[in-house]
Amino acid sequence: MPTRRLSSKIGFIVIDAKEHRLADLAAIRSGYPFRGALTEVHSGGVPVVQMKDIDPALGVEWSGVLRAELTGRKEPDWLHAHDVLFVPRGQRFFAACVSPPPDPAVCGPHLMHLRVRPGSSLVPAFLAWQINQPPIQKQLRVAAEGTNQLSVRIAEIEALNLALPPVEHQLRIVALAEAAARERHILSRLILNREQELAAIAGELARAAGIDQA
Repeated sequence: MPTRRLSSKIGFIVIDAKEHRLADLAAIRSGYPFRGALTEVHSGGVPVVQMKDIDPALGVEWSGVLRAELTGRKEPDWLHAHDVLFVPRGQRFFAACVSPPPDPAVCGPHLMHLRVRPGSSLVPAFLAWQINQPPIQKQLRVAAEGTNQLSVRIAEIEALNLALPPVEHQLRIVALAEAAARERHILSRLILNREQELAAIAGELARAAGIDQA
């Protein structure tokens, strides 16, 4: 597919990007096809990442990942550090970058497994960030199917149009996004601390007034 050059200036970042189809930049496949229900094993098995284990800001929470035996005949597509996992169903579509797995691991069949193609200048963390932004989310909502539960298919993911700036710009945008996430975390902690302080003051006042707090 021919690419289009896109140029604009946002704040102190000059965006000089080319438009690409996601399929030209990354290989996309479904998760491991388990036969039957996923059953946890307490010894052995491999970690199987599911939707509940993924956070768009924090990535994969490996400590809570279930371990299971691989029951299908398909050769596993093992997860690598910097792969991207995409949640293609539900009320919220989102992607997250994979941190290094503690052991050889796969993702479940309800996830999509994205891997940047060799030689591509696409930064995986930038891919996950851009998928989570409103312009791509709008594309996903338009493509979504299903009445009871919205979902998108691999073909729709492959057809997504991405803007690909130079690597140094991608890394700068990712750094800004990570800084914003840290700021949100700090602010949320400050708000929680202030609310707890005010609740303690209210409790002291209630005790001083003899108000029953049971």
